[in-house]
Amino acid sequence: MFDLYIANKNYSSWSLRPWVLMKALDIPFNERLMPFEGGLGASHDTFIRFSPSGLVPCLVDVNDDGELAVWDSLAIVEYLAEQHANVCPADKTARAWARSATAEMHSGFNTLRDECSMNCGVRVELNGLSAKLKTDVARLDALWQQGVERFGGPFLAGEHFTAVDAFYAPVAFRVQTFNLPVSEASQAYVEHLLALPAMQAWYQAALEEPWREPMHETETLKNGTLKADYRKA
Repeated sequence: MFDLYIANKNYSSWSLRPWVLMKALDIPFNERLMPFEGGLGASHDTFIRFSPSGLVPCLVDVNDDGELAVWDSLAIVEYLAEQHANVCPADKTARAWARSATAEMHSGFNTLRDECSMNCGVRVELNGLSAKLKTDVARLDALWQQGVERFGGPFLAGEHFTAVDAFYAPVAFRVQTFNLPVSEASQAYVEHLLALPAMQAWYQAALEEPWREPMHETETLKNGTLKADYRKA
């Protein structure tokens, strides 16, 4: 049985990736939610107890041979793909494209991450888009359109939700929070992702969370103005 260690659903984009993948594909796991304890690095001493990197997410495979920890969202997805064929597209071409798009998300879009941090429960009006953010959004838009058009949609690599969609799921929340300007086709993809039962479950749980972490809250508003806060606590 898997134990998946994650942090706050409202903030933790990296945690969302394996969580939504496993939920959407009905891969059983126990959720272990460990809230952030403060600013950058403040949770390390707690997280290091279950994650070798001191970061989340971390998947712990508990079996007859003991416990095996798999950390980093990309490694977790690859580990799951070895045991569940539906994690990746069946078609060779779609699978190669999806792997490339997944890796690009994992290592790139740094300005998007920096200027539009994930905060599911709020809506923010940006003061404007920096040149680098415009570049990231344009690339994101082009990549999404390419995937949907090339493989027929409604997901990036075809008919079924796979790992590549899980990696862009946090970006869908960012588009919603910051009203990022994407094409009609990309907006349709975003709305399709947001409507998934697994995404709705994550979102509703995020709204119910009682925690407010000052660093994440400050990051959310450093380039814009708060327009709405739908969190219930």
